[in-house]
Amino acid sequence: MTAMTKNRSTKTVIKPDIVQAYLETEYIVYASDPFTLQIGKKSVTLIHLHNAYSISSSAFMTACNPYSRMVDDETNKLRQMALAAELLRRGIQYIKGGGRHPSNHWPVEESFLIIGLNLYESREMGRQLEQNAFVWTGEDGIPELILLR
Repeated sequence: MTAMTKNRSTKTVIKPDIVQAYLETEYIVYASDPFTLQIGKKSVTLIHLHNAYSISSSAFMTACNPYSRMVDDETNKLRQMALAAELLRRGIQYIKGGGRHPSNHWPVEESFLIIGLNLYESREMGRQLEQNAFVWTGEDGIPELILLR
């Protein structure tokens, strides 16, 4: 485990190649002026966005492809719609995004930058969404890969 990934223990059931793919993925935020998050690289743009919303953290996550097992487009669409509805119900703001690996065959995964979630809330949501991991960024503006399994 590197300084760019965090987990409660040093063991994970996630295959190393999958963790590596998460670390290499570009996490694109479709804001009015789109920007890309990369694990371990400070994002001044995200810090400015946090300041604009008067928050100190955010989570980039998806409801698609539970546990990184590819499912059909319709299922992914319904899972994302359910996540959006839950965020709306809870009064949590988000910005649409997409996760894209620069060189592998995995399709762009629809995602959300969820505004203001702390790390505990983000972990709980990621587990509910059956995800292996998500990207969380705190006050320092450095996206971290948070492993859940």
